[in-house]
Amino acid sequence: MNKSSIRRSYIHPEGWRFAAIFFSASILLLLFSKILATIGFIFTAFVIWFFRDPKRSTPQDSNLVISSADGKVCLIDEAFPPEEAPIEQKKMKRICVFMNVLNVHVNRSPIAGKVEHIIYKEGQFLNASLDKASDKNERSSLVLSSETGTKIVVVQIAGLIARRILSFISSNDQLSQGERFGLIRFGSRVDIYMPLDAVEQCQVGEKVIAGESILATLK
Repeated sequence: MNKSSIRRSYIHPEGWRFAAIFFSASILLLLFSKILATIGFIFTAFVIWFFRDPKRSTPQDSNLVISSADGKVCLIDEAFPPEEAPIEQKKMKRICVFMNVLNVHVNRSPIAGKVEHIIYKEGQFLNASLDKASDKNERSSLVLSSETGTKIVVVQIAGLIARRILSFISSNDQLSQGERFGLIRFGSRVDIYMPLDAVEQCQVGEKVIAGESILATLK
């Protein structure tokens, strides 16, 4: 069975843990202040909503690069992949998607392929919309290889508020296009590196949807 077809809750399991903490704190606050307790219940509702994990209809096409994140395209350029990624250090086309706290934060695979490497690197927590966030911020790099050998690098970047990058997968896993592979808590950015001759199908400022929006086509 395709893992992406398994029945899932609309709320990611990670969210229920945080919601339980906020809800328990809110109950305790009722003993001291109804106003503070109300604020706590509002935060509980926000946490549940933040960790929503809706179904997506992903185009299954090996020539397409699908967005890994919900958000806004903040940068399209040519850049070297992260230095810690064990692939050839040559320029690639890079498309960056910035996620604010209102976006869905579950990340999805842009292509169908094998997980060759997952590399985590500690770093700073600068505003993820800044160009230098790609080099300075804490990040997790995922190297994917398609059946034809095309390399795609997906980099989850922690932001000003985001303090935890979660991975649901392991090296040598086989991902389907649009399959969930990770999550970043509370605002961040995802950079996707692809072959230099890929043709972008989006533009800076455009809003995109993880698992659905087409970022580029591969030659």
